[in-house]
Amino acid sequence: MGVTGAPGPVMDRDEVDRALARLGAEHEAIETSLLALQDHAGRRLLEGAELTGTTKERWTAADASITLLWAYFDAYSDTFRSARDIRSRRRWSSREDLVELTELLRGECVTVAGSATATANAPTLHGTGKLSHLYSLAGLVERMNELYATSLDMVVTSDAVWSALPARIDLLAAELQRTRQLAHSVGVRPGEHPAGDDLERITRTLTALRERVISDPLAFWLPAQGSSAPGGGRPDTTVYDREARALEDVRREIDAVLTVRQDAEARLMRLRDVLSRADRTLAEARSARGEVLAKIAASEVPAVSGPPTALQEQLSMASEYRRHAQWHRLSPLLESLEAKAEDELMRARESLTAVTQPLAVRAELRGRLDAYKAKVARHGFAEDPLLIERYDAARRMLWSAPCDLRVAEQAVLRYQQAAAEYFGGPRVPGQAGPGDRRGDY
Repeated sequence: MGVTGAPGPVMDRDEVDRALARLGAEHEAIETSLLALQDHAGRRLLEGAELTGTTKERWTAADASITLLWAYFDAYSDTFRSARDIRSRRRWSSREDLVELTELLRGECVTVAGSATATANAPTLHGTGKLSHLYSLAGLVERMNELYATSLDMVVTSDAVWSALPARIDLLAAELQRTRQLAHSVGVRPGEHPAGDDLERITRTLTALRERVISDPLAFWLPAQGSSAPGGGRPDTTVYDREARALEDVRREIDAVLTVRQDAEARLMRLRDVLSRADRTLAEARSARGEVLAKIAASEVPAVSGPPTALQEQLSMASEYRRHAQWHRLSPLLESLEAKAEDELMRARESLTAVTQPLAVRAELRGRLDAYKAKVARHGFAEDPLLIERYDAARRMLWSAPCDLRVAEQAVLRYQQAAAEYFGGPRVPGQAGPGDRRGDY
């Protein structure tokens, strides 16, 4: 839609002809725009829909505006035809014709009559209290531009929401239905599993969302900041996106349950094996503790706990769930059991390590003593009386029961120190050697 020229003095023939040419092009453009608006799919949907809320209020105003637009256009067309008829009377228009044409083309000579309902509902005329108005052609086009822009914006935005959201909601609802069927097949039901409750909530939310989108599409429109063009913005998909993410979370949960159904027996066997190894390790720790108490003196040996009966009970419960195909209950129980079983095996191993620590210390001392004896023999001091005496003393302590580890370690250290003195350098003839220092032992 365009804008006509500004008012001025009496127009000459050339000015009139140029103005009529512009008006002809403008008339055609306005008519094309109005027909496009009339045939717009969004407008037809608005006419047949049961609207509520913001959309109902704005459509009442837009519908009145469209009615006024056609009334304005008819008045505009009549004035344009009148001006064209006057110009066509004669080839060379008289001054009287030019005065009349100037008044038609530039003056406020267009009378527009509207119905009381349309005038009251149109946003640009509400409150004027008039059923008819005078406009210049330029003023009339400006008013039509305003009404057209607001009406088109309302129609386009409503159509954009209806084109985007209901179809997406329907697709998500179809996916929701498939997910519900799959969930039911694996025992995920409302009141029995959180995912089943989530499916019910998503169903209710999508149903309510679709109903509101159909009746009040403008409630789901986000205008573009700083944009004045009709339809500037985008549909608000916040609720839809949230429910789509929630459904995806439920699908992942159900996939996990399906995975449990497929490999439940293998996982149960692995659990039994882990718990069996933990039991055997604890049994070994208890046996080792008795050995340590018998063979090692003055040693604090930690107590060893019994087998985890609670885990065995939960394992039996998991087997029952599998037998009765209660996959939704088996899934979280298996995950919990697997973590607890690994912790139990680690605890059993730590217990065995703590219990056998004194035996490991004794074994290390025995190995150190024999290593030094072999080194002494390689250096040719195997027959030294002091070394023999200190070796025998350390060996008796390490191979007797109960063994005092602190005393035995001191004996091994004395043997090492004596041997180290021999390894330090050659003995000088006539000089007293380590063998003469009996008081060190």
